Amino acid sequence: MYFKIVKNLKKNYSKNVILYTEGKVEVCNFISDENKVLLSKLIDEKKFKAKMGETLEASFLEYGNLINMVLVGVGKEKDVTRDSIIKSVYKALKDFSGEVLISSEEDKLKNIDAIAEAAYHINYKFGKYKTEAKNDKPLVMEYFDPEAKSGTIEGQVLGEAVNITRDLVNEPANVIYPKTLAIEAMTLGSKFGFDVEVLEEYQIGEIGMEAFLSVARAAEKRPRLIIMKYFGDKKNPDKITGLVGKGLTYDTGGLSLKPSDSMLEMKCDMGGAATVIGAMCAASKMKVEKNIIAVIAACENSIGGNAYRPGDVIGSMSGKTIEVTNTDAEGRLTLADAVTYIVRNEKVSEVIDIATLTGGIVVALGTTVTGVFSNSESMYNKLENSGEVFGEKLWRMPIFDDYKELVKSDIADLKNSGGRWGSAPSAAKFIEEFSEGIPWMHIDIAGTAFVTARKDYFPKGATGNMVRSLYGYLKTK
Repeated sequence: MYFKIVKNLKKNYSKNVILYTEGKVEVCNFISDENKVLLSKLIDEKKFKAKMGETLEASFLEYGNLINMVLVGVGKEKDVTRDSIIKSVYKALKDFSGEVLISSEEDKLKNIDAIAEAAYHINYKFGKYKTEAKNDKPLVMEYFDPEAKSGTIEGQVLGEAVNITRDLVNEPANVIYPKTLAIEAMTLGSKFGFDVEVLEEYQIGEIGMEAFLSVARAAEKRPRLIIMKYFGDKKNPDKITGLVGKGLTYDTGGLSLKPSDSMLEMKCDMGGAATVIGAMCAASKMKVEKNIIAVIAACENSIGGNAYRPGDVIGSMSGKTIEVTNTDAEGRLTLADAVTYIVRNEKVSEVIDIATLTGGIVVALGTTVTGVFSNSESMYNKLENSGEVFGEKLWRMPIFDDYKELVKSDIADLKNSGGRWGSAPSAAKFIEEFSEGIPWMHIDIAGTAFVTARKDYFPKGATGNMVRSLYGYLKTK
């Protein structure tokens, strides 16, 4: 546990951290008059104004104990958000370890959830395969608030859920593949309180998921359909939010083979699945009053004599036929069957799919903004509002019927790739064809699920981006 609340000060800490907004820098009342004078002079000399990310460190003796104090600025009071608190705390403490006491006298900065979540970002490392990995002590944050209420801390749960997602994505494909991803889901379901069912390949075939199985056909690691269920709204059993996560645990591109450099990060092509699992962990742990069913069509897209080919015409669970024009446009095929399954078999009222789907969305929005497509204004607005709370940037993309023309086939009902131009919207339009008219939203995290260099409190590698926004969406009535 990286965070806890304390109501009494009974020990010394490696750092005593105090948060301030601009113009409200005051010397701590819990130190001697002599040290108040010392700290005041230091604040003036260093011109500490508490701008966002600004820090000031001071060490002094207090009743024979060495006190290491860190003043942390969070910027202008009017600009303070949950995200800005996390960023400020992360920047100030990311290189520290040991036990740290953190506090503030300002009501707007007494955001226990933000501070708790920051502790999980600070402590996140994926070094399990380094034989000479440092045995660093974790940073344990104790938040001083004599009036804090007891109970489950949302920020702590979200921090853990985000790190679960990061771990799943960062694991190499020889460790996380369809069977082991299913095992991880079952383990997490037992821990966090949601039910998990796993269908084997023959069962997937029995329900007609031909598009999904076509993608999986050449892989040595056989596919699994992972179904997770949490019912938090017993009064409305027919109101169910469906989540579908793209679960390509590795993607070679199939016979439309990717370049070697592009394949290096293809272990992260199950980022949508990992995001859905993280959101399920958070929602069930926080006992969200919502009924949620999540589905992951987990497989590998490999090459071999049995691989599906460009030019093939395949079926789907919906009954629609699909011309395969590019075997590297495989994610939408698995999502098509997974969306059909969750709509028809689980009777969800609305469906959200999330996927590392297209390079086109990265070209359009870069690596800091997630693209969203939806046929429902209210669904998108609710997600956007949640993104604003958690500091995750979203942008609504067009889903005009024009894009359907791009995925029309001459010889089948649809083709799986609309080509280079408008690739992200045409991919979304393809998936919408299987939503059967219910409220639907597609979230393309190809640019934001994985980064090649640390940015803010996101480490190099998997970010866990959109776990919190998806959780916020589920939490909202």
